[in-house]
This record gives sequence, structure tokens and C-alpha cells, in this order.
Amino acid sequence: MTDATPCTGPTCENPKRLQIIEAAVAEFGERGFAEASMDRISARACVSKRTVYKHFESKENLFAAIAEEMSARMAAELDVAYVPGEPIAPQLMRLAEAEGRIFRSPEAMAMARMWLSETLRAPEMAQKSQAKIDAHGAFARFLAAASADGALSLDSVDRAASEFVGLLKARAFWPHVLGGTVISAEEMQDVQREAVAMMLARYGVAG
Repeated sequence: MTDATPCTGPTCENPKRLQIIEAAVAEFGERGFAEASMDRISARACVSKRTVYKHFESKENLFAAIAEEMSARMAAELDVAYVPGEPIAPQLMRLAEAEGRIFRSPEAMAMARMWLSETLRAPEMAQKSQAKIDAHGAFARFLAAASADGALSLDSVDRAASEFVGLLKARAFWPHVLGGTVISAEEMQDVQREAVAMMLARYGVAG
């Protein structure tokens, strides 16, 4: 197969690097890292094998690139800064909505599903870049700023961040990543409202 081979798949409209990453997500998800083939990845991506190796020297580099792509997408969505003086409830909702957009993305969920499968099959491979795909840091930074401003009363920022992320993942992520589905917009809104309400009930400041 050459780079000029006609292709009508959805990934053919994307830059080659993204095509390869999306093809690798599908290949790793179906076969696991050990059994994945660079030949099949190049075929899925509609590019030559030489092009694959031009962007990624090995399967290990390609796997790490998937983590980088997930991290970049999460960072872009979760770039929600606390605004001093503004009501805290709508701000918490904005943060929950940012996480919800990730859970509502079929591409992001496919990456997460592949990552989970590989964690079970080859934990030493997945653990190397686990921290890159963790939303905890973004939530902790937001909550720390809210606490410093007196909008929330937190005895532990890390614990509160884990609780907030956990409330969202319990209904919007885990049932769907394990079931191969994507949460509906209506259900996502309900999850977000309930999570924010519980955070305010536990950590809200009177008045």
C-alpha cells in the first residue's frame, strides 16, 4: 500500500499522524499490544508501513503517543480556571461539563477502552504513562483555587478532587467504557447536576 492509495474511511480526512493513532487504538483494542501488527495498523490508517515508522519508531512509541494524544485532548477540555468572586455552583458545573465532553466523545472513549484492556493484559506497559491521562490534577487545581478564595471549605484538596471525579465516573464513565457505549447527553446532564449538588452539600460554604 502506498500513501496515494485511495481511501474513503473517516480517518482519511485527518492528518497522517492522527490517522495512525486512531488506527492503532483500534488495533490495540482488538488484539492487545503484544499481538498488534504494524502492517495492520498501516492498512487501517491507509498509509504505507514506511509512513508509520516515519512517525513512530516502534509499537512502544506508538502506544506512548496514544497516551500523549489522550492527555492533550483532556488538557484542552479541562482548561477550566476558577474565577474568584463568581458563584461557585455554575463554576463547578463548567468543570463537570468539561469532563462530560470527554466521556461523550466516541474517540476518547475508544482510547480509554483500549487503555483499560491493555492495563489488564500488560500493566507494566500502561503504568508508564498512566499519570498522563488522569483528570485528577485539573480538578485539584480548580478546587484548590476555590478553597483559597473561600468558595469551598476543603480539608483535603486531593480527596475532594478524587470524590468529584469519582462521582462523575461512577455513572458516566465506567458503565459505558466497560459496556462499549457512550453516555447520552440527557444522562450526562443529570450526572453533572447530581455531582455538583453533592460537592456543594459536602464542601459548600454557608451564604
